[in-house]
Amino acid sequence: MTEPVQDLKAFGIPAGFRGRPAWVVQCWWLVQATLFGMSPQFMFGWRRWLLKRFGAAIGRGVRIRPTARITYPWKFSIGDWSWVGDGVVIYSLERIDIGRNVSISQRCYLCAGSHDYTQRDFRYVLDPKKTRIAIEDEVWVANDVFVGPGVTIGGGAVVGARSSVFSSLPSMMVCFGSPAEAKRPRLPS
Repeated sequence: MTEPVQDLKAFGIPAGFRGRPAWVVQCWWLVQATLFGMSPQFMFGWRRWLLKRFGAAIGRGVRIRPTARITYPWKFSIGDWSWVGDGVVIYSLERIDIGRNVSISQRCYLCAGSHDYTQRDFRYVLDPKKTRIAIEDEVWVANDVFVGPGVTIGGGAVVGARSSVFSSLPSMMVCFGSPAEAKRPRLPS
């Protein structure tokens, strides 16, 4: 019999990985499931307030829908007047930074985390250069887009619906596909 390539019994969460003690993580998940997730749609200020209490950097006028999910708010920032739509997942195992006037449409998944599949213990990738996500100002990430670890989406870019973003995208371009690629300028020349 050959040696297994993946042994999940050997997996462990590194000390300090979450950025807060386990009890704070559990409190956030409870608050997110109740006070955040069950709040009426129009209570954007309430949800901003809750996220700030848990360490998120939230700009003015930010609109986050109650069905959005943010794994670790202390690893999340979002600039003024940005939107996060229904069913969006902000999987912030590492930093996710969203700029100003950004629209993250419904059911997008921003995944700032990965595992080292070359290691039997399937450990987390701990290099922020490989996992952090940055979405610059005035970007529109359309419906149901996956944004993978280590990606930067340049200012003013548009990412088309159902795209999969595995590498950084340039500013002021319309990008789409799987994998997403720059197709044309956002504005006519």
